[in-house]
Amino acid sequence: MSKKTNSGLKIICLNRKASFNYFFEDLLEAGIVLKGSEIKSIRDGKANIADAYAIEKKGEIVLINSHISLYKQASYSNHNPTDERKLLLNKREINKLIGKMQRDGFTIVPTKMYFKKGKAKIELAIAKGKKKYDKRATKKNRDWNREKSRYIRKSS
Repeated sequence: MSKKTNSGLKIICLNRKASFNYFFEDLLEAGIVLKGSEIKSIRDGKANIADAYAIEKKGEIVLINSHISLYKQASYSNHNPTDERKLLLNKREINKLIGKMQRDGFTIVPTKMYFKKGKAKIELAIAKGKKKYDKRATKKNRDWNREKSRYIRKSS
């Protein structure tokens, strides 16, 4: 009996800036409420979550500033590209996120958007912002690792 090697994930977009700008404490997965033209546009790969973040609104978690391009074939029933999108989470998870944001000063940042078993999902990170010196240290470590790998490659 052969096992499936593909986990069923198809990554749509990544937020690479997030790991540079924030320290991640916890990652969790959430569904997104989307309209028909939005999901069609996402299937074409026309989504961007680089500047997106999530906030609490009326006891729900809402994704702000995510950009999903217009779907050309949708004509009059198209969507607004920068609309707020509701995230689907359990009540316990929502309460945990709201508590972290209010008490500890954390923010919720999306790290990647993907399809899992045909459904659009988003990976959220509970994060704390980095200071300027933290970002410099991260860049310094990255450059040093790159140089180290070059030295090893040249010597062997």
